[in-house]
Amino acid sequence: MSEPVPESEPVLDLDNPWKEAIERFFNGFIAFFFPVAYAGIDWYRGYEFLDQELHQVVRDAEIGVRRVDRLVKVWRLDGQEAWILIHIEVQGQVDADLPRRMYVYNYRIFDRYDRQVVSLAVLADNTANWRPERFDYELWGCEVSLRFPTVKLLDYSDRWEELETSDNPFAIIVLAHLQTQATRGEPQSRYEWKLRLARGLYRRNFSREDILELFRFIDWLMALPPELEQRFDEQLSRDEEELSMPYVTGIERRGIQKGLEQGLEQGLEQGLEQGLEKGREEGIEQGALREAQDALKDILTYRFGSLPPDLVQSVRGQRDKNLLRDLRQVALESSSLDEFRSHFPA
Repeated sequence: MSEPVPESEPVLDLDNPWKEAIERFFNGFIAFFFPVAYAGIDWYRGYEFLDQELHQVVRDAEIGVRRVDRLVKVWRLDGQEAWILIHIEVQGQVDADLPRRMYVYNYRIFDRYDRQVVSLAVLADNTANWRPERFDYELWGCEVSLRFPTVKLLDYSDRWEELETSDNPFAIIVLAHLQTQATRGEPQSRYEWKLRLARGLYRRNFSREDILELFRFIDWLMALPPELEQRFDEQLSRDEEELSMPYVTGIERRGIQKGLEQGLEQGLEQGLEQGLEKGREEGIEQGALREAQDALKDILTYRFGSLPPDLVQSVRGQRDKNLLRDLRQVALESSSLDEFRSHFPA
């Protein structure tokens, strides 16, 4: 039986980690949770996040607080355009209004933009028997109905071996999410699972950037008390030295955490200060560069909404920290992405 959750344990912010994970690993998300949809998408034509369009619909709908919602434009194998509405319920409790909200978002998007909309839901709560999948009503022979595919994260609770051996990034994300819920009030157990998941990142065929993004997700969710966080840091450093893979220790790891706790500017400056005091020389350089890239990306996203994949790749590929800082000011002053692009080095 789990101990009561200490009053000092903060309420987890699960929305932003899931939003970032979906954007970073969108094709993995669809492949993992909705294979039928995955098989019908022409992935060679790419995809585009439509956050501004969704924001307009949600604002007009006036139907309450949003959870985690993403709207993505994809292309079907038959050449036609389709829009995917993704809703993730991460509040850890039953939401009786979810089916109606799914219906309202769906018809609002269809009505405004005249596009076929596929609504998908991931239920990340811990109530096993709550499984909404449709909204409908009937009056005097008139029927209205929307049926939407859903997945329940709790259904993966007895599939640890499968999740720990899968190369899909969302296997790690599901593990981290479920263990975050399961270890509330149990810091030692959370420490052990966090270390286990972090170590598992190196046993998969992930790129260095993917490992960093997945570690960011794990670190965001699985917060530890200071003494266990320090022990975790020290153990992971030893592990990485043995593997000769210094990916997420030193300033890079701490800089990520500071950036999550602070804002864009404050997180960058404090991450650098902490790294100068504690980080190794190599870690300082890596972390400073990563923070500068993230700061620029976050400013652009705040100003202009979802970014084209090629621009995100260009930002990630820029290795000059001074230029990245200059580009942050350009991003703040530009009136459009095209204007910003004109200042970005070829």
